[in-house]
Amino acid sequence: MSELVEHVDEYDRVVGVVERDEAVRQCWPHRIATTICRDRAGRFLVLRRSETLSRFPGYYDVMVGGAAEVGESYEEAAARELSEELGVRVPVRFMFKFLCRKGISPVWFGVHEAVVTEPLVPDPGEIAWRDWLTEAELCEVVDQWLFVPGGREALRRYLASGSGS
Repeated sequence: MSELVEHVDEYDRVVGVVERDEAVRQCWPHRIATTICRDRAGRFLVLRRSETLSRFPGYYDVMVGGAAEVGESYEEAAARELSEELGVRVPVRFMFKFLCRKGISPVWFGVHEAVVTEPLVPDPGEIAWRDWLTEAELCEVVDQWLFVPGGREALRRYLASGSGS
């Protein structure tokens, strides 16, 4: 059985509980909690997803995250995903949410930011490569490398909000 998620509407209101695979197949919006990580110097964490992942294998991303569990807030899910994927426990700060229709199905992205000061211990099943890039370096590669479409859109919204500076 697939993980359970909350099927939400165009206003991010819960409609019901469904299996995530079913939500993707039916193009039903569900919630994804993500975090854009920075280091003390302000650089961005960029990662390449594992080739074994079912969604966007081998793609680059600036977001660490995953599906919010049933009854879980965006913030709780974002913190849990950082722990699971990067092995870090740091505070996350909610920035914004948006309905992203780019990718394999529509999802509500709850975008957070975190300053990571402790060593990363990435889950190799999730993350194949990672590095810290300056904003200028990231802006140079985001349209050249194969990026997760939602991650590219979230980054643009994040930078436009003035958060990147």
